[in-house]
This record gives sequence, C-alpha cells and structure tokens, in this order.
Amino acid sequence: MTNLLTKFKTDTWVTANWEKFQQLIAEPEFQKAKFYYHNGQLRIEMVPLGHDHACDNTIVIFAISLFCGIKNILIKGLTNCSFRKTGIQECQPDASYYIGENADIVPWGTSVINLETYPPPDLVIEVANTSLADDMGGKRLLYEDLQVKEYWIVDVKNVRIIAFSIADGGSRRITQSQVLAGLEIAVLEEALRRSRQMNQSQVCAWLMAEFQK
Repeated sequence: MTNLLTKFKTDTWVTANWEKFQQLIAEPEFQKAKFYYHNGQLRIEMVPLGHDHACDNTIVIFAISLFCGIKNILIKGLTNCSFRKTGIQECQPDASYYIGENADIVPWGTSVINLETYPPPDLVIEVANTSLADDMGGKRLLYEDLQVKEYWIVDVKNVRIIAFSIADGGSRRITQSQVLAGLEIAVLEEALRRSRQMNQSQVCAWLMAEFQK
C-alpha cells in the first residue's frame, strides 16, 4: 500500500471494519503509531510525543511506583501496551496498571493482551497534550466499555489530572483513587506543578516525604 499516510486520516476517529483495522496495523508506515478501535471506528495516532508529554508521563509513573512501594501495594505497570478484544475493541494507553490480586495475572511472554483471556487493567492513564478532547470523549467511552476500574487523564497544558471511577457502564469524577487506596489526586497534581520549577529528582524527594506522612 503506497502513500498510506496521505490516504488515511490520522489522529481522529474514522469508520472502519475490523479487517481494515488489522490491515493497517501491519503496514510499515504505521510501525510507530498508536491504535484504538471502538464501535466500528478506528483511531491512529501519529503525532510525535514531545518533551512536556514525556515529562508528565514520567512523573506520574514514578509517583505511582513510589506510592505502591511505600504502601506495599502489588502492581504491574505497563507503558504503551496493547489490549485487544478481537473484532470489537483495541487500545494502547500511555500507561496502565494491574493492581492487587491482578498484579501478576498476565504472564511473561504475552504480546498483545487478549481481553477475552485476561481482565482489563484496573487503571488506565492517557497523557493529553494535544488530544484532551478525545481523551475526555471517545477514549473515555472506550474505557467505560472495556470496564477498567479507573481512568486518569493527565492534562499537560493545564497541569491537572482528571480522574474517573468507572462502574455500571459509566464514569464519575473522583479526587482520591479508588484502586490505589489513600492516593490523593491533588498530590499528583502538585508534583506536576513542582516539576515545572524544579528538577525531577527534587520532585521525587518531595513525593517520598508526602507518601511517608
């Protein structure tokens, strides 16, 4: 397939069947792309992930690992991992977590995680620098249908985290994580604000002091 990038609109939802989706995944032009599929629509994300997106992603991932280490909470964190329900849904969130009794449910050697074999992750995180509207809209509906327990959107430009608890096919805003008991969203937001003014190692030291209180 030639000039595929000019023929297929990226970074938006496009109507496509599952067969088309599978065909596009295999194309070398999309080797570094992120793919989503939901309700007969496909989204291919090609926008390069820049400095600000990467920094916030790093801070949030570190904060979760530190919190869980201090609080003795079992987790398995996954970065840009693909989850698939064949013929129905696929997603590749910036970060995702299996927590507690599910922490080690997916074995080593697994490629794309088959959601007909394994449960969905307990927590999914999308970092939004240029994609906030979609993360709040189409992807939120996707994660509701996948029945993840919690969904966070890291709003890079506004330095905030919009967190949702998901249950019964819908979602509601929360200020404290329900899957990581005792973790206040406001603490993570303060860490992001501090990362604009100080080195990441200093932010990590501040987080450690906060989590040990």
